[in-house]
Parts: sequence; structure tokens; C-alpha cells
Amino acid sequence: MRRLTLLFITILTFASCGDEVEFNSPTIQGNLNYQLWRAEYFNADIDVNGFLTIKGGNNVETLELRIPSVAVGRYILGDVDSMEARFTAADGTVYSTNNRPDESVTIYPEYGEIILDEIIDNTFTGTFGFNAFDASGTRVINFGGVTTQNPDTPTDDPITGGIFYRVPLTSGSFPAVVFTCADAEEATDLAQAAFDATTSSDLIYINSDDYITACNNLSLALETERTYCGDLNQSLMNRILQLNECVFPCSLATQNRNTAQTTFEGAIITNYIDLCTEYQFYLQQQIDFCGDADGSIQAILDDLDCGDDDLDGIPNAYEDFNGDGNLDNDDTDGDTIPNYLDDDDDGDGVLTINEAVDDDGLPLDTDGDLAFDYLDNDDDGDGILTQFESGDTDGDGILNYLDDDDDGDMILTADENPDVNGDGDPTDAVDTDGDGIPDYLDDM
Repeated sequence: MRRLTLLFITILTFASCGDEVEFNSPTIQGNLNYQLWRAEYFNADIDVNGFLTIKGGNNVETLELRIPSVAVGRYILGDVDSMEARFTAADGTVYSTNNRPDESVTIYPEYGEIILDEIIDNTFTGTFGFNAFDASGTRVINFGGVTTQNPDTPTDDPITGGIFYRVPLTSGSFPAVVFTCADAEEATDLAQAAFDATTSSDLIYINSDDYITACNNLSLALETERTYCGDLNQSLMNRILQLNECVFPCSLATQNRNTAQTTFEGAIITNYIDLCTEYQFYLQQQIDFCGDADGSIQAILDDLDCGDDDLDGIPNAYEDFNGDGNLDNDDTDGDTIPNYLDDDDDGDGVLTINEAVDDDGLPLDTDGDLAFDYLDNDDDGDGILTQFESGDTDGDGILNYLDDDDDGDMILTADENPDVNGDGDPTDAVDTDGDGIPDYLDDM
């Protein structure tokens, strides 16, 4: 295979008087394939994005130098599209530093540069040097060699490739704020910090929406940094590729699911529904981002019951008292309505949602008979069914159905013969003094 080797740096001094390189007036010129090339016209343009293009040409050839900032600095050509040198030859062939060389071509060095040294009075001064290829990557032109501002003193201010001197701005205007490589690097640092925060070890769960948003912002910042700074070693592009198009990682989805499962396994009656719903969410997230080839995750989802069908404050999962997995055969009060559909599970006239709870919202067992009040039709264990105990006879702030001494006479209600026949109905209660007030409600 034919190998073509070009040397980017060649020492060439213009010796003739007509070719002296002295810059006392605006110009663009340089060594094109070891021959002096000069522009007969030249101008500079700033586009709406703030990109600067310096252009020069003669009757048959055109040179364009484009950089992404109107800022003094060194811009490397050949690795990003925003920094480009383009030369249109007399035969119409376009050579560009953004065209990469064919594998059959060896170039040293492969990359070029534009150095903007000075901006003064709406003019631009700097130097350039590069190899540019046609679309096939097999033909190349070279702006190389070394010129000086004074041929009599060749060591004075050497210029590699070419120079543009005091080229005037003829189109566009300076942006109100010039965005530079330094600005792009700062923006990337901020975006990286925001992205890192979405996976902080301080977080219980990694929010997929926050992750994806921050990831996309970081990817955009990295692309912007490439535009304004270049990416000669491809480190920025590698960081972009490592983001995997900002798809939420399966590893993080699995981490979320495991956390939710552990938390759910510690649920109690008061937080069961919330933790169950949370577990459902992260199981589904795991399916969305990891898949579920064997259906095992979906099976767990299908088995979860996070509901409270009768809205009595007791999750369905806590209303399967016999533990057989069938909610329809649990009916505490025997009214043919299963507990999970019955808003008064014990049929005592007090809605389950209004039954006594402790400070943490957990059901109470007022009489200590090992039956929570919402399942106990005699909550205070005084022998009178809750449905027959209304009011607060002794005014102690404890309703009769929760008060084991309804009249406050220091004799327990159960010891005052409130229900002689033992059916829980106090209509047969003893009234010793015959005053029409049964003893368990009479403090005299």
C-alpha cells in the first residue's frame, strides 16, 4: 500500500524582495505546500453562536479558519468539528482538517492549530499551521514551514505555517458574553457534581428521573467542552460514552429494589401500605431497567396486596387471620362480610377506623384479652358488649365502652352484675336500690 509521509514543519525563507514577509498592513499568508500563498482579500465574521471565521482568498483559492470563541488562545484542529481549517483549491476540491486521513496515509503531525494572538480595534491577528484532506482522505494540502516577520533576522518571531494580521471584522458582532474553553470546563465540573449527587451514598433511593436529567445535562456539558476545548486524547468522548446514553443502570435499579424489599420486610400495620406501594414501585423499576426474563420479579409483584379495600385503616394483608391466603373466609363478627370488606370487623358499632390505637397508631387491646379492640366486641372486658355502652357516665373522659368502671365508684363494672344472663346485653342488669339506674352506672 502506498504510504505518503508529510512533514508539517519545513524551514522556508522567502528570499526575494517581492516575497518578503513583513506585516505592516492587514494580510493572510503562509506556506502552502512549500510555496508562498497570499490572500488578495480577507475578512472576519462572527456568527450567531459566537464562532469566529477568518477568511481569505484570491481569484481561484479560498482559505477559511474557524474557531468557536472570539477569545485569544490556541485552538487544536482535527479532533472536533467546531475548530476547522478549510482550503478550496483551484479545481474546486475542498480540503478540511475535519476530514481524517485514509489508512494508507501517514501524517506527521496529524493535527494542526490556529492561534489567536490579538484582538484589537475589531481586527484579529494570529498564526496557523495544518494538514487538510479531501473527502477521500487520500489527498492533502499542507500549510507548514517557517516564516519570519523579517527575512534578515530569521530567528526573530518565527511563524510556523501562516499568519493572519489585523484581519478586520466585516460581518456579525462580538457577543455580549464570550464563552470560552474555561467557561465550558467550569460548566462541566458543575454538571459532574450535580450528577454525582444523584448517586450519593447519603440517599436511601437513587431517583431515576433525577439521574437521567443530571446525566443528560452532564453529557451536554461534555459535548460543549469538546466544542470549545477540543478533545485531542478523546477523554471527553470516553466520558460521554461511559454515560451509556444516560439509561438508568440496572445495578442502581437492583440496589433500589433491595433497599425497598428490606424496608418492606420491616413494615408494621401503620406503614404497611406506604412501604408496600414503595416496594411495588421499585420492583417495576427493576423490570423496566433490568428486564425480567424468567418472570420472577413480576410474580412477586402479582403476589403483593398493598390495598385497604374497606378503608378501615387495616391493610388487606393484615385481615387474613387464619393465614391461608384467602381473605374471603375471615369474618370476625359473622355478618357474612369478610373483614377486608367490613368497616366494622367486630360488629360492635364502632367503626374499625375509630377503634382505639396507641400513640404510634397501632391497634390497642384495652382489656388485655389478646384481641385488639377492632376485633373485640367487648373492648373493656366488662361483660357488656361495646354496642350497648354509650356515653361517659362518670365524666372521667373515658367512654363507657373503654371504661371498666363506668360509674367511677371504684367497683369494676364486671363486679356489679351488669348482665345477669351473660348475653352481653345489660337490660337485665341489677339495680339494687331500685332507683332505675343499674348498679354498674350508679355511684350511690
